[in-house]
Amino acid sequence: MALANDLNRMTDEQLLEMRLCDLPLSIEGTPLEHRVAWLYEEIVARGLRFNPHVWLSEEWFTPDEVPGFAIPFYLAHPRLAKLERAQMFEVEGGTKRECLRIMRHEAGHAIDNAFRLHGRRRYRELFGSFKRPYPDWYKPEPNSRDYVLHLPAWYAQAHPAEDFAETFAVWLAPRGCWRRHYTGWPALNKLKYVDEVMSELAGKSPVNKSRVRAEDLPEIEITLREHYRNKKKHYAFQWPPNYDRDLLRIFSSEPRHESCPSAVSFLRRHRRELCHEVAEGAGAHNYAIDQKLSHMTNRCRELNLRVCLTPEHIRQKVLVLLTVQTMNGIYSGYHRIAL
Repeated sequence: MALANDLNRMTDEQLLEMRLCDLPLSIEGTPLEHRVAWLYEEIVARGLRFNPHVWLSEEWFTPDEVPGFAIPFYLAHPRLAKLERAQMFEVEGGTKRECLRIMRHEAGHAIDNAFRLHGRRRYRELFGSFKRPYPDWYKPEPNSRDYVLHLPAWYAQAHPAEDFAETFAVWLAPRGCWRRHYTGWPALNKLKYVDEVMSELAGKSPVNKSRVRAEDLPEIEITLREHYRNKKKHYAFQWPPNYDRDLLRIFSSEPRHESCPSAVSFLRRHRRELCHEVAEGAGAHNYAIDQKLSHMTNRCRELNLRVCLTPEHIRQKVLVLLTVQTMNGIYSGYHRIAL
């Protein structure tokens, strides 16, 4: 079996041929260990006697009825985080701040399972039925104040279980000032309920003490190549087939601009920053935005479009177009993330 140090010497192609179960990874001795410990300290500071158990898997997720959660494998080694960025254009949970945000969300699921909170009548009244089938897609309402704002893409709206986990995460975050921030929002009632329930549970042991590790990394026999093929398919948007009119509002196809820089070179040069800004603002995955930008670039090549405005003017127009297309994709149905 390969050693952890061997991963640093491997090319992307060599890594993609490896099976996930053969990756020499562990949470211990990595920054993840310290971040998990930080999460536990936040929970203890709230008077709760509960530490969700954690393990490595393909993605972030909390299995049903399990008081613990999985952490994506790439966060356990910098070389694999680099591969993740090369494949997906972002590393979800790659910074301490973002990692803890996601961990607080997963801890919400875990404590829900640990104390079987979703069986309570008041839980169902505020958040909805935990038993509601998970949709493959959801259509968020960005202006709604019925839900807290924590993870991107208005994720609290995906399912009642996600609504509770997001509300718990906002409640748990140190110095969150949730009472002030959500004043006047219907979502404040959910936060007050979580506050009441956690006060009730302070010092109590969980009723569900299962240590199950679903889809534990050593059990996953697919290759990294197969993993990323599936992941890219999961995050892809169904984009409108024709947006030539929008592109022609930004770039020019007139012969008099033939000597101007090509639209293709402009989009390639600004690709990373455009994807990052739109993904951050719209809450969509960087990979989905990059795919749209790739389609846009190819169409600009076919139409032989040129840059005839100032670079900053062009950049602003492209940002608007990408954002509008992304929001259209979200409104038509956003693929839920595996959290």
